[in-house]
Amino acid sequence: MTAMTQSTAPRSPASWLKIAPEGLCCAPGGFHIDPVQPVERAVITHGHSDHARPGHGSVLATPETIAIMQARYGDEFPTRYHALPYGEPIRLGEVSLTFAPAGHVLGSAQAALEHAGTRIVVSGDYKRRPDPTCPPFQPMPCDVFVTEATFALPVFRHPSDAHEIGRLLHSLEIFPERAHLVGTYALGKCQRVISLLRQAGYNRPIYMHGALLGLCALYERHGVPLGPLIHVTNQNKAELKGQIVLAPPSAHADRWSRALPDPVVAMASGWMRIKQRAKAGGIELPLVISDHADWDELDRTVDEVGAPEVWITHGREEALVHHLGKKGYRARALALVGFEEEGQ
Repeated sequence: MTAMTQSTAPRSPASWLKIAPEGLCCAPGGFHIDPVQPVERAVITHGHSDHARPGHGSVLATPETIAIMQARYGDEFPTRYHALPYGEPIRLGEVSLTFAPAGHVLGSAQAALEHAGTRIVVSGDYKRRPDPTCPPFQPMPCDVFVTEATFALPVFRHPSDAHEIGRLLHSLEIFPERAHLVGTYALGKCQRVISLLRQAGYNRPIYMHGALLGLCALYERHGVPLGPLIHVTNQNKAELKGQIVLAPPSAHADRWSRALPDPVVAMASGWMRIKQRAKAGGIELPLVISDHADWDELDRTVDEVGAPEVWITHGREEALVHHLGKKGYRARALALVGFEEEGQ
């Protein structure tokens, strides 16, 4: 099965990149990109667990992604790995590979592949909003652009990050006797919310669930200052009134949260645009803060890279295929599976 979904379509100039059971396979380079099953050689775009899995023979990724995988997987991380900084090409078999920033989380990268006169850029997950915790997305001209489509529906138009953080700070003013428990994914979203709060002038300590502290320390070791963070365990309940507490998304349903004074339950995610989803999750204060491009940003990115052929994966593929087809692009959906929601 190739990455083309229509047997009547003309042969793609990038027919050397195919779909295999393990994921995207570059046969002339001898590697897979973000494989969902163990492979001999894996190129990893970023550290989220649906893209960076254990069990591979060797791993090629940015230095930051290598550090994240080592921290998460310990002895399951392969002993053979190569840390490739942004902008430094490497030859893999018959293919030249270069990483460029994706703006998703610390270390996230697009993979630019060049072979047989064709350049393919595999975006991995990406966002276009400014983020002090990682380098910004860098548009790369190419012949084929393989883009994510997590929020590829017109309903997903994210508000400004400053607006959403302002809503959180306003709620603190309204409810000074209540803790504000904000659900954040451990990698990327947590550190970004902290940085957005600091940008908004919130310099007080932020209380943290223990599951988030390790990656926060890793970010700081890689030059991302986060300000004062306090492990929330064993803190006096009265001291937590009017404080911000960050925790994994499911923590508000745990017995752990009972130690907080009448918490306002918030969640930072692009999915909070869907009110029914927030209500079903018991979220009182939904914060639409996403680490993925929204509908308009996906559309703009395709125009900026200028690839006549666009492959769309792990998301709302059909709507974007239809939209780009009307604009004159050769757009196809890829049938990749195994990509979930960490970091949305």
